[in-house]
Amino acid sequence: MVRLIEALSAIVGAEHVLKTAADMAPYLDDWRRRYHGSAQCVVRPGSTHETAAVVAACAAAGVGIVPQGGNTGLVGGGIPRENDVLISLARLNRIRAVDADNNTITVEAGVILQQVQEAAEKANRLFPLSLASEGSASIGGNISTNAGGVQVLRYGNMRDLVLGLEVVLPDGRVWNGLRALRKDNTGYDLKHLFIGAEGTLGLVTAAVLKLFPRPKAQLTAWLAVPSPTAAVALLGRLRESCGERVTAFELIGATPLDMIRRHLPQVALPLADAHPWQVLLELGDSWAQAPLAEMLEEVLAPLLERGEVMDAVLASSEAQARALWRVRESIPEAQKIEGYSIKHDIAMPISAIPAFIEQAEAALTQAFADVRITCFGHVGDGNLHYNISSHNGDSSAFLRNTEAVNRIVHDLVHGVGGSISAEHGIGQLKISELRHYKNALELDMMRALKRAIDPAAIMNPGKLFDA
Repeated sequence: MVRLIEALSAIVGAEHVLKTAADMAPYLDDWRRRYHGSAQCVVRPGSTHETAAVVAACAAAGVGIVPQGGNTGLVGGGIPRENDVLISLARLNRIRAVDADNNTITVEAGVILQQVQEAAEKANRLFPLSLASEGSASIGGNISTNAGGVQVLRYGNMRDLVLGLEVVLPDGRVWNGLRALRKDNTGYDLKHLFIGAEGTLGLVTAAVLKLFPRPKAQLTAWLAVPSPTAAVALLGRLRESCGERVTAFELIGATPLDMIRRHLPQVALPLADAHPWQVLLELGDSWAQAPLAEMLEEVLAPLLERGEVMDAVLASSEAQARALWRVRESIPEAQKIEGYSIKHDIAMPISAIPAFIEQAEAALTQAFADVRITCFGHVGDGNLHYNISSHNGDSSAFLRNTEAVNRIVHDLVHGVGGSISAEHGIGQLKISELRHYKNALELDMMRALKRAIDPAAIMNPGKLFDA
């Protein structure tokens, strides 16, 4: 251990090898405070060259490597074990190039998502990935978890936004795949091995990302609907009438809004009356004069008459639009204050969402006398955040029901051809669930890739697969 730390200090400088408990503490707890790890040390390389040398040194010592970006993950994917070395990518924070003509930006893994958005804006372009944690989440973490966010409906997941990668492999070699090409049929598209792999195959140090023209017209609206069925029908009508102008469509139940009202009174809720379900939607167009309000009102008018939409607020300024989005983005914070819950980040066909919500609530309330369901998510792409806790406030005690709750929820998801992880990944949290639901052949193929690329199993050990 001493020799390894001396070698790492020689590579990055002693001040960038953290060894004391106090110095390492911010890196060892996950955002939800569910996982607490320990490590030999935390290393903060300042370049791809240093990162490769650190990985090579750890590989030679046979020591596990845990990459960490902004540490905003929700499944314990960036938390190390006792003998691991944690590599923080925070110092790999340079924006290497912006190519407005090619609509690309090349950034290092430690660049914060919001900084990428701002750099794109300076070039009069849009980088569309948007998350509640965008002020602290890093691009490397976004890539390693294939982050989704609120605009997947229009622009796709992180996988759809990456053109090229630079990756340090488990033996310390550097694969330079920083190609800014939209067409390249020269064999396997290797970048996709590392997107969504949660750092188990290699360590992403830089990426070429897609940019888009900035929308010159945008409209944000908050609506009340009587049911998820009405919300899905509204989404269908909007897409028929507005096409690709629909950039976001969020469904929010009453419970998360109650939590905001209780814990975050400074966040103004858009509608005074309580409603069982509410929708936050956004339209965008590259034509500045696009009549978005008229298009939306044309869709809403007959629905309001029939009660399929019960109330509506249309933002009339950018500040009002930001206030509506702040409500949606405050849900995770309000949940964290409320206490622990059994979280599910699930995906399914959009058409299956209403029946799933109805069946899951019926099954859970039958199984547990005291259950509270917090349901919200990116319904436009089929992704729900479906979280279960106790009404009586003893949330830690309710966590003892995790396995039974997961079986009810995940069985229903699996039954409609859905996924137990839409955008958060597997990490430590869902290893047993992956093993339960993933096809055996798929697991064999995944393990074969792991053995081929990381035969010593040193990259993020104990994540995705069994330790």
